[in-house]
Amino acid sequence: MWWIYALLSAVFAALTAVLAKVGIKGVDSNLATAIRTSFILVLAWGIVYFRGSVGELQHLSRTTWAFLGLSGLATGLSWIFYFKALQLAQVSQVAPVDKLSVALAIGLLVVFLGEKLTWQTGLGAGLILLGTLVLV
Repeated sequence: MWWIYALLSAVFAALTAVLAKVGIKGVDSNLATAIRTSFILVLAWGIVYFRGSVGELQHLSRTTWAFLGLSGLATGLSWIFYFKALQLAQVSQVAPVDKLSVALAIGLLVVFLGEKLTWQTGLGAGLILLGTLVLV
């Protein structure tokens, strides 16, 4: 089932790039990011509310709050820089560089979380890096 969710994530990420490129014309990229984030906020809390998960808030640890908060800050910074890059370049240039995050995440997971790096994962990360260089 994870494969379907991951594929849907990729489809919507691709749509994000195309829709954002059109939406940021003539708009400050930070304002565009704030508007986009407002929609995401309403969507995410709506899903939590309608699924009945709001009550789980009281069971979250401080560590969970801290790491989710840091993750949120990293996401916000990623979006701010992504929108600025989209204003300055074509989607076909920005999207491949943005997807370097996959190879970077693999490296960070190996170093900081101790995940095992298989030859297939290393090769895949290398191909992502090579593909980015070819596309840019």
